[in-house]
Amino acid sequence: MNGGRALAGLLVLLLLGAPAYAQEAAIDRAEARRAFDAAKNASDLDGGALWGTELYGPLFLVDPGSRSVVANRPDPENVLRQEDGVWVGTLSEEINPANAAVDWAGLRWTMVLWPPPSIPHARNRLLLHESFHRVQEDVGLAAENPPNGHLDTRDGRTWMRLEMRALAEALASGGSGRAASIRDALDFRARRRSLFPEAAAEEDALERNEGMAEYTGLVLSGLPSEVLADRAAVDLERREASDSFSRSFAYATGPAYGVLLDESGRPWRDALVGGATLGELLAAAYDTEVSRVAAEGRIARYNGERVVAIETAHEKERLAREATLRARLVEGPVLRVTPGAEFSFSFDPNDAVNLEGSGTVYGSARVTDVWGILEVDSGGALFLRNAQGWFTGVAVPAPAGGPEPPTSGEGWRLDLAEGWEIAPGERAGDWVVRELSAGS
Repeated sequence: MNGGRALAGLLVLLLLGAPAYAQEAAIDRAEARRAFDAAKNASDLDGGALWGTELYGPLFLVDPGSRSVVANRPDPENVLRQEDGVWVGTLSEEINPANAAVDWAGLRWTMVLWPPPSIPHARNRLLLHESFHRVQEDVGLAAENPPNGHLDTRDGRTWMRLEMRALAEALASGGSGRAASIRDALDFRARRRSLFPEAAAEEDALERNEGMAEYTGLVLSGLPSEVLADRAAVDLERREASDSFSRSFAYATGPAYGVLLDESGRPWRDALVGGATLGELLAAAYDTEVSRVAAEGRIARYNGERVVAIETAHEKERLAREATLRARLVEGPVLRVTPGAEFSFSFDPNDAVNLEGSGTVYGSARVTDVWGILEVDSGGALFLRNAQGWFTGVAVPAPAGGPEPPTSGEGWRLDLAEGWEIAPGERAGDWVVRELSAGS
């Protein structure tokens, strides 16, 4: 998602807790070949059945410390060289190592961080998840990443947790028990969406993106079909413990809806590509009438009173954390960069806080653009958005009493490209990155 595509250039690359590696770390080429073979085998077994296209294609593994790359094929720009049956080289600095789809060296690649999981089905799940991202726009499912900030509020979290619990019950049940749990899940979903005007559009967009990627990875992981419902239920239970749902919920709800739809025996993926939502498709598949009004009376079955109590306490913590972040990144002095022609970034989706009216704070991130590289290891960076949801800037706290202009601060550092400078901003204490004017 680095340049080349107007929309993709503004989309995020997901850095899922990537560990740091020593510069001398190398990728085991034999293990890389096994990963490539496994991904190809899973794709061949699917035969395009899921999404009407072959999922296996240009694929490389990248070590995030050394930036060394091992790929499954050559590139048209001859950046890579062939060795030991694979193609090797070094990832360009402007590209953020991440689990993502990326345009590089003349190809659209699936990029996966080294090392992938050692358990075969977990490795396959990751590889096919990311392979889906490479082809999803061709399939007709947009790679959109809306903020879903409402899912970090008390009511958003409460009704999401109840929906997750009902989906888990549905996956573990059969017959009338499954139908009743599906009804509950859809009612909880409808109740939540009635409280937030943008909820339906934002949630559906992320479920089409990350939700369907994770569903694809699960279904093609190599696990027996009879255990997929159980695995999806376990994922729901694990994700329910997340501190933030705004960027992570779809990794659990997408597979849950997908597996339940598959087990209904009714075709659904073409309708999803055509614009139908997962909730609509599940209601039709199980002949369920959705009622947000009935949701309140159904929470006891899922220990809903306890969920409400926990989320009420959690809300106080959230508001306090937001106030601290707002003081540092909105009200206090900051250094700000503006997205340019090559804007791209990676982040941890499990460490995201929405600041209403401003944007989203990611605890750690790596941002690249024509102006250079911004590395945020801790403390957070505020990704500013306008009313249409487009990124308008990235802000980090400006250090007090340090050297001016600042190229580093608490938890962050900036590697400025030639031809750019750090200049005073409009507010006292603020700094901005801007292009050098002629004669400067």
